[in-house]
Amino acid sequence: MIRQAKATDMSTILEIFNDNILNSTAIYMYEEQTLEQRLIWFEGKMAAGEPLFVYEEDGTVAGYATYGPFRAYPAFKYTVEHSVYVHKAHYKKGIATKLMHALIEFARTHDVKTMVACIDAENEGSVVAHEKLGFTYSGTIRNSGYKFGRWLDLSYYQLDLDGPTEPMER
Repeated sequence: MIRQAKATDMSTILEIFNDNILNSTAIYMYEEQTLEQRLIWFEGKMAAGEPLFVYEEDGTVAGYATYGPFRAYPAFKYTVEHSVYVHKAHYKKGIATKLMHALIEFARTHDVKTMVACIDAENEGSVVAHEKLGFTYSGTIRNSGYKFGRWLDLSYYQLDLDGPTEPMER
C-alpha cells in the first residue's frame, strides 16, 4: 500500500536513510542523521505541501519517495528533485518503481514541468529504473563528490511533464 507518510514513520525512514548514508553512494553524506533531524525534515515537507509517500508492506514501511525544490531560485519553481529509497530487506520487489509511479502522478497534478533525478553514475540499477520510467540522461558532473576514499560522478536524468497550463513568473 502506498500512502502519505506520518510522523510515526520517521524512525523507519531514518533507518533506511542512514543505511544509505553509511553503505552506499546514493546519498553524498558522511554522518548519520538523528530522529530529531528527520522529524524536522518531515515537518518542513508537510508545511511546504511536498509529497512524502511510503510503501507499507504487512504494516511496515518498506520504502519511501519524496520530492522538493530543485534549486531555491523562483524561476525553478516548476522543477523538482526527487528521492526514492527502499529498505534493504525489501530490495528487488518493485517497490521503488511503484513509489515513483505515485510520485510522478502527484507531480503531474501539481504543476511540475520537470522532475530531476541526481544519481551516482555507478548506480546502474537506478539509471535503468529511471530510464524505464521515461527519464532521459541530461549530463554528468564528474568528481562532484568524495566518499569512501574516492571521487564520485553525479549523473542527472530528467522527466518532462506537461507542467502548468499558464506558468507565471511570480
